[in-house]
Amino acid sequence: MTEFRATITATESYFPSKIITNKDLEKTVDTSDEWIRTRTGITQRHQAKKGQAASHLAIEAIEKLLKKTKTAPEEIDLIIVGTISPDTFFPSTACRIIDAIGAKNAWGFDLSAACSGYIYALATADQFVRSGRYKKVIAVGVDVMSSILDPKDRNTCIIFGDGCGVTLIEPILKDTELGIIDHLCHVDGAGIDLLYMPAGGSLHPTTQETLDTGMHYLKQDGKTVFKHAVTEMARISEEILERNNISPSDIDVFIPHQANIRIIESAQKKLKLKDEQVIINIDQRANTTAGTIPTCLDMAQRDGRLEKGKMVLLTTFGAGFTAGAVLMRWSY
Repeated sequence: MTEFRATITATESYFPSKIITNKDLEKTVDTSDEWIRTRTGITQRHQAKKGQAASHLAIEAIEKLLKKTKTAPEEIDLIIVGTISPDTFFPSTACRIIDAIGAKNAWGFDLSAACSGYIYALATADQFVRSGRYKKVIAVGVDVMSSILDPKDRNTCIIFGDGCGVTLIEPILKDTELGIIDHLCHVDGAGIDLLYMPAGGSLHPTTQETLDTGMHYLKQDGKTVFKHAVTEMARISEEILERNNISPSDIDVFIPHQANIRIIESAQKKLKLKDEQVIINIDQRANTTAGTIPTCLDMAQRDGRLEKGKMVLLTTFGAGFTAGAVLMRWSY
């Protein structure tokens, strides 16, 4: 019986055209370009225009992906959308995407894991493709964080940006030793009240009080989240490498979630990785939540840093607390 692995065969990304620089934020909140850069590594971020939702960003990216790969929408079997800023609670953003692109033979769903959304989507796609029933799956990481940020909260409004990254996942013969080798996902529910949006769900339905008290904005205990992110991203990376008998020195490309440059540098230091092994786009894109890793993948592919046979490690950490890692050998 022929055995398959799943592999990424194409990448794409899309960012809204509007750019908000640190200098722009100096005019609206008590902060400075120097303060933001030294503490986060961010110089600018993209922001969706009014009425531009998560599905719109994903549709732009997917249509470019289909054109690049000469794939007909009808060939797509499944679309998994990692997002915490869906167009609506229901129907899913996946439904809107499938209808808009004409993927008449596909089904899909949204997956909520905050900044870990894309890694969870990729791990899920891996299982569907390995089953042998699905040939073409699109994993999406997209968020329009500007829709849930308090523009007056300098602790959060400076960190996040809007963006989308998408990947096409297809089967590859297992004996080629290419493709996704392993994935590892984890949840520590003790972090649920440290990075979250309090209202809008069934726990705190929308009322005038929830609106007046800002409960529909993202809330974050930055220092505590920072500590957990530094520890967990390194730990889960070490775990997936150890269980596959791979040394950090064997990693050609390391793509961590782009939450904060100091978190990235800390994970890099713990894994003893060199600068040339690490992909970073937080400076120009900020933290696009579920979009950080797939947009970094697309950037690395465009820059020629991903070549066939290279060992790639993806690592993430997000609200929940969620965490995940994917180990793969690049296949194209």
